[in-house]
Amino acid sequence: MKITELLTKHTIKLQLDSQQKEAVIEELVTVLDTAGKLNDKEGYKEAVINREKQSSTGIGEGIAIPHAKTVSVKEPAIAFGRSTAGVDYESLDGQPSHLVFMIAATEGANNTHLEALSRLSTLLMREEIRKQLLEAATEEEIIDIINTHDQDDEEEEEVKEEPAVEGKPAKILAVTACPTGIAHTFMAADALKEKAKEMGVDIKVETNGSSGIKHALTAKEIEEAPAIIVAADKQVEMERFKGKHVIEVPVTAGIRRTQELIEKAINQDAPIYKGSGGSSSKDENESSDKGRSGFYKHLMSGVSNMLPFVVGGGILVAISFFWGINSADPQDPSFNSFAAVLKGIGGDNALALIVAVLAGFIAMSIADRPGFAPGMVGGFMASAAGAGFLGGLIAGFLAGYIVVLLKKVFTFVPQSLDGIKPVLLYPLFGIFFTGIIMHYIVNTPVKMVMDGLTHWLESLGTGNLVLMGIILAGMMAIDMGGPINKAAYTFGLAMIAAGNYAPHAAIMAGGMVPPLGIALATTIFRNKFSKRDREAGITCYFMGAAFITEGAIPFAAADPLRVIPSAVIGAAVAGGLTEFFRVTLPAPHGGLFVFWVTNHPVLYIISILIGAIVTALLLGILKKPVKQEA
Repeated sequence: MKITELLTKHTIKLQLDSQQKEAVIEELVTVLDTAGKLNDKEGYKEAVINREKQSSTGIGEGIAIPHAKTVSVKEPAIAFGRSTAGVDYESLDGQPSHLVFMIAATEGANNTHLEALSRLSTLLMREEIRKQLLEAATEEEIIDIINTHDQDDEEEEEVKEEPAVEGKPAKILAVTACPTGIAHTFMAADALKEKAKEMGVDIKVETNGSSGIKHALTAKEIEEAPAIIVAADKQVEMERFKGKHVIEVPVTAGIRRTQELIEKAINQDAPIYKGSGGSSSKDENESSDKGRSGFYKHLMSGVSNMLPFVVGGGILVAISFFWGINSADPQDPSFNSFAAVLKGIGGDNALALIVAVLAGFIAMSIADRPGFAPGMVGGFMASAAGAGFLGGLIAGFLAGYIVVLLKKVFTFVPQSLDGIKPVLLYPLFGIFFTGIIMHYIVNTPVKMVMDGLTHWLESLGTGNLVLMGIILAGMMAIDMGGPINKAAYTFGLAMIAAGNYAPHAAIMAGGMVPPLGIALATTIFRNKFSKRDREAGITCYFMGAAFITEGAIPFAAADPLRVIPSAVIGAAVAGGLTEFFRVTLPAPHGGLFVFWVTNHPVLYIISILIGAIVTALLLGILKKPVKQEA
């Protein structure tokens, strides 16, 4: 299929109106919708924006290729927009984008469609084509330019597929892959091949695209290759590279850092891939291609995989409160069966999994897939024992390093029996040792600490409400849903049952401040947070308002030394103020959705806002500016 069967004069806009990324996306989505290419305009736009959140599709050289593969597309199509002034598209090279191609692929796009879409990506890497597209005066000229070079590209592809000549020097090998498998996969492959040709280096690139694996690397080629470049943002088959020098980088590096990567491959300046559980023959901190490594890397792996459970489950719980605070309780007059279902899905299931997921993916980051099962089991045990997310952190690192140790212990197993390690030895001994340590060493002391805190709180009484408010609210922010948080919350419920509504006002305020304060900080001090953190911060507004303290966990887990003290101080201020203002709260849950049942609604909101501002200011002072994504 030719590219111009997907790109027509009806999907070309010679002059874009806007110079801002989101507005340009809206323009080109409208072009596709007007041309009858979409089933659901908003659904497709959302899919494109979600793809942008993974990494910008502004690839540099004045090009942006926003794209999505979704059921919202009626038929595969390409929209083209041109901007003389340039669009601020957060491109890899920091330059504005003048040529914007929007690719719309159907969920079930066939290979011919996908090949045409990916062929466009490789065409745009050529400077002469970009120049011609910038100078074209009409839609028809655009079509003619694409047609001419599309034919040339098909002919060149046939030449590239000739069999390798026996006796030629060993090739540098590469693998490219991106989440969608349409644009970046093929652009990285083309950029590597072009640079290798320019350097006089023989290279073969395997692409893991939407239409499957193309130009697959053979066992003989891998054996003879000096090194392999893996430029990928999704999982690719790595075990075949065991014992080889492997350079692992994001797919965008395969577009922008081609010469550096090829030179590293030639010089074998890369760690030896050890198979499941290790990828480096050097110290982890020596690798610049992996980004931040060690503790931070493993922690972020757990946090990023836990976040969807926190967000999805937390918001569902918040929605269930719309029918009433106790609407999920069959014994309550406000009982609503659908609210009970929402609370069950969000609270009893999704949120109940977050500690196990956190631990599982931390362990997997440390020890690869063999670490996942022991990490999940350890995290689940921590959760069941009341150890909270702090126990999950311990379980994740414990399980990961236990499996790493097991891999060293089982090196005596003959190579012919390697297959039984990941399916039998690692899960059996990994789960056993992790479980034993969690049961006998980690969980029991944490439970004792929680019981001790509960008795201490009960002994305080109500003699000093302000001090109690400071302590209780601060406890809500220490482990954000863990045993200390639950101890304070349980104490508040007991006080409500006893007819004392003052302590719970401080407790709920303290539980709302961490996510609200973090949300404010990501809004006010934008240079102190990454793009992903700022996006997560928006969700924290809603979770904080709904009294879902767990919304702050990803930030606390990623930077505990700054986030936890800031959250505790802000929460303590809010709790102390609620008691100073003599605020009472009979509702056990609901956050700002139940502020109207307090005796002083305005003073209650003011207390919470002051606490959130204190947390935000402390984060702004304590956190260092981060390097923003290009």
